[in-house]
Amino acid sequence: MSNTPDTPRSPSRSFAGIAGYWLRDVFISVIIAIVVILFIYQPVRVEGTSMMPALVDQERIFINKFVYRFGISTISRGDMVVFWFPNDTSKSYIKRVIGLPGDTVEVNQGTVLINGRPLKESYVPEEYRDHQSFPAYKVPPNQYFVMGDHRSSSNDSRSWGAVDRHFIYGKAVFIYWPLAKLGPVG
Repeated sequence: MSNTPDTPRSPSRSFAGIAGYWLRDVFISVIIAIVVILFIYQPVRVEGTSMMPALVDQERIFINKFVYRFGISTISRGDMVVFWFPNDTSKSYIKRVIGLPGDTVEVNQGTVLINGRPLKESYVPEEYRDHQSFPAYKVPPNQYFVMGDHRSSSNDSRSWGAVDRHFIYGKAVFIYWPLAKLGPVG
């Protein structure tokens, strides 16, 4: 058997070379994860019962921080948004957008009226409705009127007013825990 120069040799890698590639890949993965969490998706834990039945206490969800920040999507009626509580910006709340800038929102014995017309709210079961009233309120420019789906246990815009656009930093998009509820937020 002759050893010719054209015969390929199997490359041998040292432990240091393999470790270097592995560390590079871990570093790149960590950077990508940081970018995703800081700018696109963030995991959050639901605290409280104000969004029942769609979201329950201690569920884990992902919020999309990218969709509103860069104008990919506008905030729409029915969106579940995450925002800094206007009276204490160290706290975050999650509520559903009911009134858009310029809308007149009124609640008549539990029925929400937008610009004088009843709002269809299939996401609020009868047992979660309250029968309170709230006087007509015109939503200021660049602000949003938000309410919890569990109306009788929700601290929302009926108590503290509309939320300024710059306080809204994400949209609830996906439940990842518990696994039995894995899927898009409803």
